[in-house]
Amino acid sequence: MLKHRGFPGRLPGTDFQFTLRRFNPRGVTPLTERARRSDRKPADRRADAAFFKALWEHFGAEPFARGNLDAGRLSWMFGREVVPATDPFDPADYDAMLVIDERIARQSFPEAFEE
Repeated sequence: MLKHRGFPGRLPGTDFQFTLRRFNPRGVTPLTERARRSDRKPADRRADAAFFKALWEHFGAEPFARGNLDAGRLSWMFGREVVPATDPFDPADYDAMLVIDERIARQSFPEAFEE
């Protein structure tokens, strides 16, 4: 499992996890598309925005390996702001390549693109 050095491990001051410390010995948690509803808690929205901003600052528009990024947090963006970079795509592979869909991401998280 690739560890993304310099990527924040969690949202500061909270328990919202962004990365894994070690692989799951029972198997890789697959990425799934999760719907973000408008009635989500403000803390969850802040965590999504902070995680996306970290993704953008760390990877930009370049493809990146899933590596040690948290599957739960990544699944909130999978299929919209973060999409598979390869075909075929295995959602249960730490080496799976992803890429940010900048057009969709700018609509969902405009604050991440502000200088």
